[in-house]
Amino acid sequence: MIDELVQFNRGFVKNKGYEKYITTKFPDKKIAIVSCMDTRLTELLPAALGLKNGDVKVIKNAGAIISHPFGSVIRSLLVAIYELGVEEIMIIGHTDCGAKHMNSAELIEKMKARGIPQDHIDMMRYCGIDFESWLHGFHTSEESVHETVEQIYKHPLIPKDIVVRGFVIDSITGELTPVE
Repeated sequence: MIDELVQFNRGFVKNKGYEKYITTKFPDKKIAIVSCMDTRLTELLPAALGLKNGDVKVIKNAGAIISHPFGSVIRSLLVAIYELGVEEIMIIGHTDCGAKHMNSAELIEKMKARGIPQDHIDMMRYCGIDFESWLHGFHTSEESVHETVEQIYKHPLIPKDIVVRGFVIDSITGELTPVE
C-alpha cells in the first residue's frame, strides 16, 4: 500500500500537482487547530471550516487530547505561537470518536497479542510511564475538549493573550458545536 502512495507521488510531482498548494510556513489566519486523527476528518474538517492550504496549523492525534503537559502537542503549539505567529487555538473533538472508548488494560493486552513482551511493558512502567493515564479514553467528546482547553489555558508557557476555544464537530455533517 505504501508503494502505491509513493508511485502516485512521483506522478504528482512530475505533473506539478503541487503548484496550487504552494504557500509559506506562516498560517495566514494565525490559528492552530488541535484535532483528532480520525480519517473522517481528513477532508471534512477543512471543508467544514472553509480552510485552504496555508490558512492554519493543524495538529492531529488520537482524541485531540494533550496526554502530557510537555509532550509533542504542547511543543507544537509553542512553536506555532512563538515562531509562526499563532494568536488563537481551536480544540476540535468530534462525535463518535474511537479514542473515547480506549482502555489502557485492553490496549496492553493487544500489544502482548501482537508480540510485545511483558518485560517491555514492565520496563516502560519502571521508566515512569503510567499507562492508565497515558492510554485512557474519555466519557464525552465535550468533556475531553473542555479538559484540553483548560490544560492550554493553565499551561505555564502559553501566553495569557492567546485565545483558546473548544468545539465538537459532527463526523458526518461537519457541524461545529462550541464547548463552554
